[in-house]
Amino acid sequence: MLNNLNANQYQNVYMACGYTDLRLGIDGLASIVQSRFHLNPFQKRTLFLFCGRRADRIKGLLWEGGGFLLLYKRLEDGKFQWPRNTDEVMQMNSQQFRWLMEGLSVTQKRLVKEVHPRSSF
Repeated sequence: MLNNLNANQYQNVYMACGYTDLRLGIDGLASIVQSRFHLNPFQKRTLFLFCGRRADRIKGLLWEGGGFLLLYKRLEDGKFQWPRNTDEVMQMNSQQFRWLMEGLSVTQKRLVKEVHPRSSF
């Protein structure tokens, strides 16, 4: 289900960097959003993503206006490239969300630079 989501349909996508205890349910994850990150979990069109220590599963929390939607994705083979060096929240753009769902790092080390060939033929 997370792969099929279009990040452009959301106003904001936030990634909770570091480790999150995925035994937590909706109330626990919403509490983390409020207390640790000082964000409003009841904001429409805002997706919050969390990852556990094993990095093979993530949870998504989404307020739909009348209630929360809890999304869960577990990889059978492989791990998500999740930033572990901080206990902060990172706002993601649609490209970073696609990279995450494709198994890539959301913080690319370098970009391919545009080359302008010399016209001395």
